[in-house]
Amino acid sequence: MSLAVRIDLDSTTPHYEQLRAQIAALVAAGDLTDGQRLPTVRALANDLGIAPGTVARTYRDLEAAGLVTTRRRVGTLVTAPPATLSRAAVTEAAARFVRLARDHALTDTEIRDVVAAALIAGGRRAADPAASDD
Repeated sequence: MSLAVRIDLDSTTPHYEQLRAQIAALVAAGDLTDGQRLPTVRALANDLGIAPGTVARTYRDLEAAGLVTTRRRVGTLVTAPPATLSRAAVTEAAARFVRLARDHALTDTEIRDVVAAALIAGGRRAADPAASDD
């Protein structure tokens, strides 16, 4: 099995974090479903041209987040929560945001930076009028 993921070797984001974010996004989007088996550490590392330890760290991080589970003789399986209406609404809003950002010629890195800034702000800017720039 191969995953629709890629590693940007020129990015300042560590490879394990790039991979973790992409797999988590595939789970959130429903492209990876509950019980689906992920490639072995060695197979995915070979496909992406990265060290097996990098993939192993990614799988450990995903397991800690509750997105996958690893079992001997079975491998690493997705343990995605079932899609809910609220998750679907958030996923659609994210897709609209990405389309808007691309329409404004933002790069993928710039889009990630905008989302990271929003996460750091915790949504305060939209909810807190005192946090406005004026």
